[in-house]
Parts: sequence; C-alpha cells; structure tokens
Amino acid sequence: MREMRRYKQALTPAECDIVLGRNTSGVLAMTEEDGFPYAVPLSYVWKDGRAYFHWATAGRKLDAVHRDDRVSFCVIDQDEIVPGEYTTYFRSVIVFGRVRILGDPGEKRRAIEALSQKYRPGFPETMAAEIDGFWDRFCVAELSAEAVTGKQAKELMGKPV
Repeated sequence: MREMRRYKQALTPAECDIVLGRNTSGVLAMTEEDGFPYAVPLSYVWKDGRAYFHWATAGRKLDAVHRDDRVSFCVIDQDEIVPGEYTTYFRSVIVFGRVRILGDPGEKRRAIEALSQKYRPGFPETMAAEIDGFWDRFCVAELSAEAVTGKQAKELMGKPV
C-alpha cells in the first residue's frame, strides 16, 4: 500500500476501528468489466476487522467482485464545512481488501444477524423469522481488510475520535 502523504494526520488503527464501528454507511469501490470504476453506497456492519454487506443474489456488485475481488471501502465519519477558514474538518477511513461471498450457511447467518442487530436492535424474536423468510433472496459479502487507513483534519488532531 502506498504511504499516506500527510502521515501526521493519520488515525491510529484503534481510531479507525472506532470510526468503522460507529458508522452505518460507506462507499464500496470495485472495477467493472470494461475497467471503469464502480462505486456504490452501502449499509454495512464492522465486526472483528471485517465489513459485511447484504446484496441481491444477482447484479452489478456481484458480477464485479466475481471478476476481481479487490476493492476499497470508504467511510466518512465527519465533514464539517468551516467557511471562515476555507476548509472542512473531516475524518474518514478507507479499507482496502478482498471481498468474498459467504457460502457457508453458518457464516452467512452470523453476518446477517450482526447486520440485523445493528439496524434493528432489540427484536431478536422477529429477527430469525425475517432472515429465514428472505434467506434465498440475498447473499452476504465479507470484506477482509488487507490495509486500513484513516485521516483527519489537522484541527481535529488531539481530540477524541
């Protein structure tokens, strides 16, 4: 991986983990068959150094990762415009890695339950029925991180993430 030019503004691995854990959406970037980039906003859950997504069982994302499993995933944690300073106070994290579609039913179940708990917490009695009802109509993708980088505005340095 390429070294960050403004390395003094880099987030620590622990700070990157906090940012990835507390956010709900990011942009997954893949490569299309013709070589063009394809970036799509997605909901996700971050668990144990991996991002999980649910997709339809056919479509553009699935085609792209079957062709080339290398992706990047960007999460913007903060983007505050500061007009008087002609800048923004930003914080973001990018995950570089490879995506695989979970084929093992147990792995798929654990990942979709983690997604369900994040986006609809407190309803364990209905979660299983909902998952079972849609089981054959979705797949779950796992992004395993090979590198994670985060950066923030210099004005945010020293403040809690």
